[in-house]
Amino acid sequence: MSRDARWKALLELLVERGRLDVEEAAAGLGVSAATIRRDFDQLAEQQMLVRTRGGAVVHGVSYELPLRYKTARHASEKQRIAKAVADLLAPGEAVGLTGGTTTTEVARALAVRTDLASGSPSLTVVTNALNIANELAVRPQFKIVLTGGVARPQSYELIGPLADGVLSQVTLDVAVLGVVGFDVAHGASAHDEAEAAVNRLLCERAERVVVAADSSKLGRRAFARICSAESVDTLVTDAAAGPETVRAFEEAGLRVLAV
Repeated sequence: MSRDARWKALLELLVERGRLDVEEAAAGLGVSAATIRRDFDQLAEQQMLVRTRGGAVVHGVSYELPLRYKTARHASEKQRIAKAVADLLAPGEAVGLTGGTTTTEVARALAVRTDLASGSPSLTVVTNALNIANELAVRPQFKIVLTGGVARPQSYELIGPLADGVLSQVTLDVAVLGVVGFDVAHGASAHDEAEAAVNRLLCERAERVVVAADSSKLGRRAFARICSAESVDTLVTDAAAGPETVRAFEEAGLRVLAV
């Protein structure tokens, strides 16, 4: 296992459990305790975790794993969700994409749709996510509009008043929203309030809003609210979503697609 892959695995385990013991991590990844100690020390230097005697704990109370360290957790679910979301979008539409791992998969699913292989443009994509714009900019059939703003390194999203200035001047057919949590009572949410504010404006500029979220995000909430559940038209999630959870969203007026 490469160091990069090992670090990703360690950080995801840490986010999931809150703390990790050196021996436990070494056994789980099949490497020596000395290797894990060295990894913990180097990650602590980057302020990715807090070193403790015999292990490590997450850095801060509300911890957000930077996008570059996120591995393929729920990868197959996200790819199925992404294809289902992409299939909801019609040629010629103006589509807003927020940042995140699932929305990045949506962008990739759009890129391989044969009916979007040509056009002038076949799709207009408005995004504040640098990585999504980078992936789609090489597709000449897509018109890519990237907001201004200050880059947030955790998510590659542009935030702040410069982003607001661009979004206030566009009209979208659909906004595809990536979330940290989505709950019937508390709505869609993100870790960062500035990121949530840009995502909220993206939703407000759209005729309809689609939340793309795997089942692990449902029933959860994060620090910064993006929008209410009632503001969302469609939720696309995976088949592991519980029937009671699905029913609660449907009763709130959402169309739910579990793929």
